[in-house]
Amino acid sequence: MNGKAIILMGSDRDLEFCRGIAKYLKLLGVEYVFRVASAHKTPKQVLEILNEFENEKVVYITVAGRSNALSAFVDANTVKPVIACPPYSEKYGGADIYSSLRVPSGIGSTVTIEPEGAAIATAKILALEDKTLEMRVKDYQLSKKMTLEKANDTMKKSQ
Repeated sequence: MNGKAIILMGSDRDLEFCRGIAKYLKLLGVEYVFRVASAHKTPKQVLEILNEFENEKVVYITVAGRSNALSAFVDANTVKPVIACPPYSEKYGGADIYSSLRVPSGIGSTVTIEPEGAAIATAKILALEDKTLEMRVKDYQLSKKMTLEKANDTMKKSQ
C-alpha cells in the first residue's frame, strides 16, 4: 500500500458520517485512520496531527460542519492533499457548505459532499504512485458502469 487517508473530524459527533467515508475507502483498498480535532477549539492538536503524518504519503479528508474552518486550517498548514467533506445539514438548508467553498486565497482544498466521492478522490490521488490501487479504482468505476448497463437492459426487456 502506497499511502493512506487521514479522516480528521472536528467532533466525535461526525463519526457515523466518517464511517461512511471509511466504508468506501475499505472497498477501494485504501488504508485509513480516524482523528478528532477542532480548528476552533483545539488548533494545536490539529497541528500535532499534521506533524504526526508529515513524513508519510497521506491525503487528509476533513469532516466538519457548520463553520468548517478545519479544512482550510489543515490545508494552510500542510502540502498534502486535503479533501473537505462536510456533512450536509438540513438545519441550515445547505448554506453551511459556503464555509467550505469560500476560503482565503492560497487555500486549495477540494470540496466534495458525499462520502463515496471523498473516498474515490482520495484513492485517485494515492493511485498516482500505486498501480494496484489504480486498477482497483478502474474496477470500481467499471462495476458502477456495468450496474447501470444491466439496469438499462432490464428496463428494455420489461417494456
